[in-house]
Amino acid sequence: MILVVEDDLNLANLLGYNLERAGFNCIISITGEDALNQLPRKSFDLVLLDIMLPGIDGFEVCRQIRQHQIYREIPIIMLTAKGEEIDRILGFELGIDDYVVKPYSPRELILRIRAVLKRNRRSGGKMPNTLKSNGLDIDLKCHKVTLEGKELVLTMMEFKLLVTLMKRKDQAISREILLSDVWETDKNINTRTIDTHITRLREKLGEKGDMIKTIRGIGYKLEGSIE
Repeated sequence: MILVVEDDLNLANLLGYNLERAGFNCIISITGEDALNQLPRKSFDLVLLDIMLPGIDGFEVCRQIRQHQIYREIPIIMLTAKGEEIDRILGFELGIDDYVVKPYSPRELILRIRAVLKRNRRSGGKMPNTLKSNGLDIDLKCHKVTLEGKELVLTMMEFKLLVTLMKRKDQAISREILLSDVWETDKNINTRTIDTHITRLREKLGEKGDMIKTIRGIGYKLEGSIE
């Protein structure tokens, strides 16, 4: 089931038609408030989210989804007429999984939806249950991170980035590889996005933030033993 959040009703209905032709069921919301109200009513596999919405905009809808214990793992693809880098960066910082700039072809959107759903299933099936390092404990099944017993609130992308660093501990990882592993892309996203996430991760890790080392001219690595 896909939740389509689009205030242009004609476009929303066309999108719903193309999704159903591709074999997906969908629910349409034309406001951010209605989208948030729909979440408890169905078990959604993915959210297609427009930025420009009346009332609560797409960024705020995304923020609330990612902060909710139950819904924060639902994949989000952002649909936007804005192509500026700052909008894409803000979306990824909030935890979106992909974005599509309008106008887009229905075929491309369907392919992106299937890729995100496949990636989400694959990640859930192959990850171990927990990763631990120097007082940091990640429960991959529950999507929960604790530091010295205190839970940390991370965005989806921060979570994925931390998992990637921990699984490759003591290895220098380039920004390009991090983009490939975390966002599964090597284009359209400026590598400075990685630096922003690293900075925020260090801040949230507090005194343990220095576990993440900058490797000049390459990228980053996490130092410490994995238990």
